[in-house]
Amino acid sequence: MTAISFNLEPSTTAIACATGGFKGVFVAGVLSAFEASEFRAAAYASASSSVLPAAAAAVGQSQRLGLAHWLDGQKMMARPDTNMSAMVLEGIAHNSPWLRQMLFTEGAARFLIATNAVDEEGAKETQDKRARRRGRMLLLEAARGDRRWIDDHLTLQLFDTEAEDDRHRLSEWNLDEVAYASSRMLHAWDIPAWIDGRPYVDAFYTCSCPALEVAVLGFERVIALATEPILYRDIFQDQRIPDQWQGRPIHIIRPEYDPAQKDVNYTSATQEGLAQLYEHGRRQGFIFLSKFDA
Repeated sequence: MTAISFNLEPSTTAIACATGGFKGVFVAGVLSAFEASEFRAAAYASASSSVLPAAAAAVGQSQRLGLAHWLDGQKMMARPDTNMSAMVLEGIAHNSPWLRQMLFTEGAARFLIATNAVDEEGAKETQDKRARRRGRMLLLEAARGDRRWIDDHLTLQLFDTEAEDDRHRLSEWNLDEVAYASSRMLHAWDIPAWIDGRPYVDAFYTCSCPALEVAVLGFERVIALATEPILYRDIFQDQRIPDQWQGRPIHIIRPEYDPAQKDVNYTSATQEGLAQLYEHGRRQGFIFLSKFDA
């Protein structure tokens, strides 16, 4: 496709990508459209299932990951001997070698991953066989609006390729651990997540999309890529991501329908549904960029 001229300045724009399990294929489609149009932002922030697509976008390789990444995951989940932990770890193992070679070079965009640190008391329930029970309880508590356990035991953290402190700097040495930790929903992932020996769980409990977190980092605008028609701030789904934060605009690109209508859910999907949602994301990406065509 012929490159487009933009008045949407890439060097002052950050893209924040939402969580959503298999629904994240929509995000991958949008990023593929951006890449085909030669639009590359200064920074990419991610959460959970959007980590690998955002990482690929940060190095200009969205189409290398493409739809195939999601189809491979769906095929793996269709086997009776697998689970979400195994699927995510397989995707990381397959793609992190080439991503590590490219993400930490001068040519890569800034890249961030959101995840939640667990305190010592909370880790007693998240890092062993009690995790599934705690995860199911959190889903029920979130539906009731009960934030007590999450507020008491989880702390949102951003791992950033440009972090000033070593503990939160994303590097080739911790990329795999951080990528897995960001995705670990307790009710469906059976392998604990650790980063440098510390316990972590999925970003979604406190942050479905790190749009607000990157809005305060000095970028003039944020493009937030949703996985559902309404982009909520966290698992409680009682607050929406706003269209601006502290004076900086947040442009939200979202699917026009709930992906579940096409048999694409958080932990299951059909091949046909994934292909349709990926193409819908591409279309929404091209439509969005056409608004800024100079």
